[in-house]
Amino acid sequence: MEVTTGHRWASRAQFFSSGFIFATWGVHVPTVKAHYGIDEAQLGIAMLAAGAGAMVGLTSAGRWIGRHGPRRMAALCGCIYALLLAGLIAMPGYPALLGLLAAFGLVTSVFDVAINTEAAQLELHGARPLMSGMHGMFSLGGMAGAASGSAVLAAGLGPQAHLLWVAAAMVLVVAIASTRMLPPAAAPADAAPAARGFRLPRGTLAVLGVLAALGLIAEGAIYDWSVLYMQQELRSPQEQAALAYASFSAAMAAARFGGDAMRARFSPAALLLGSGVLAAAAMTLVLLTDLPWVALAGFAGVGIGFANVVPILFGASARVPGVEPASGIAAVSAVAYLGFMAGPAVIGLLARASSLTAALYVVVVFAVALAASARFTEGGSRA
Repeated sequence: MEVTTGHRWASRAQFFSSGFIFATWGVHVPTVKAHYGIDEAQLGIAMLAAGAGAMVGLTSAGRWIGRHGPRRMAALCGCIYALLLAGLIAMPGYPALLGLLAAFGLVTSVFDVAINTEAAQLELHGARPLMSGMHGMFSLGGMAGAASGSAVLAAGLGPQAHLLWVAAAMVLVVAIASTRMLPPAAAPADAAPAARGFRLPRGTLAVLGVLAALGLIAEGAIYDWSVLYMQQELRSPQEQAALAYASFSAAMAAARFGGDAMRARFSPAALLLGSGVLAAAAMTLVLLTDLPWVALAGFAGVGIGFANVVPILFGASARVPGVEPASGIAAVSAVAYLGFMAGPAVIGLLARASSLTAALYVVVVFAVALAASARFTEGGSRA
């Protein structure tokens, strides 16, 4: 199958859109909290509802994508993902918000598996590393979404208007990009029958899933709580607080765009060890300082630290012998996204029991755990 420049840019556009949409949700976490009059624990439960929806999606993502192809599932789920943004502060109450976020999590998870499967196929057929760069586009989208959100809030645009504009723009981008993705491919003849649907990961996939979960728990904590941390703990105005997400995403994007070259030069263990140490040190700085701009620099360091953890592990999961790429990614994602979605809820509960500052030390703990487990990646996750 010939891979063209158009295929690569279509995939980059999908990752960018995913990051932009997710960043818009991150920017409006304080808006949602204030609109529905809920505390950190209730907000954490709302995020857990999204996690429950994501787990439902992941149990079927491999089968759906295997049947319909990444292109169709990306188009369908990506458009719904964008449209659900418009309802974040339009629900009649907190229970309805939980339902919306459950649907949000479901389509997010399937969209993510679809575009990661596409990226894995582009790597395979193009014979060169691409996954870190694709995830860099996710981070670039996150930076753009957070920065533009900060700008429009500072300019006085209402939250609902902002959500509507973003939803419309992202539907357009996803729909156009989907038309340029690779056509559906037949399943490999040597794929095991069980790999065609969802199964709990075992062996190599289980190890990759646990390691990815550690990275995504910490990454999800920054996405969902950094803006509120700046606003609530450091008393930053919302337009400045939104820069925490932008700083984290910009640094992560920059590191990911160089990640494919680093994956070709350094071993996965060396990269994971350095990443964990840097992320732990930077997050400690964030939590110890009282100065907002120092905290923003710290969030950038955390972004660099976590930048290439997931691309390495997702790329490896798509190359497990006898397992279709979509099923391998879905199996690892099931473990990883359980942490990604449940982690913020746990942090919300810890924040109510102590403080948000104390709760965010979870990020430091998991970064240290990633560094300590670096040797377990030597089984071969290099592109």
